[in-house]
Amino acid sequence: MILLILGIVLWFGAHLFKRIAPEQRAAMGNAGRGAVAAALAVSLVLIVLGYRWAPFINVWYPPEFMWHINNLLMVLAVLTFATSELRGAKLWPATRIRHPQLTSVKIWAIAHLLVNGDLASVILFGSMLAWAVVEVIVINRAEPNWTPPAVAPGRKWISVIAISAVVFAVVTGIHIFLGVRPFPT
Repeated sequence: MILLILGIVLWFGAHLFKRIAPEQRAAMGNAGRGAVAAALAVSLVLIVLGYRWAPFINVWYPPEFMWHINNLLMVLAVLTFATSELRGAKLWPATRIRHPQLTSVKIWAIAHLLVNGDLASVILFGSMLAWAVVEVIVINRAEPNWTPPAVAPGRKWISVIAISAVVFAVVTGIHIFLGVRPFPT
């Protein structure tokens, strides 16, 4: 559990470093990008290993119907992220919400909290939800003005839906490969 917590702390620190200590980050120049990327890579390794090696301590028993809600929310999370990845103009909801990628992290975290009742999952997904909320608050305070992006043509939905379906299938496949059932039996 210690590795998981260390990874989460490093994740928070690496992401918030630019906002908390802007002068120090600016002084690092382009080398700072590499240092932050390395810190994020190390944090991910610590999080994955810490989560996989954490003892199973049950906190609550999620009902089986939550799996369906989780999968629906995961489709929404993938779509929300994808709508923000278009170059130039964006699609809804990225045209209405300032932080669609952080919103997709929030949806992802909530979805996983609904179906995982063990302590390690509550720590991991709860902290990622908290991180996304804190990140939005910090960014909005640092940069209060936001201009919504232009709206992309409707035909872009075809590629966004297709890419989202592939990403969802790949993520599902990874879960199955790791021995995690993403769907009820």
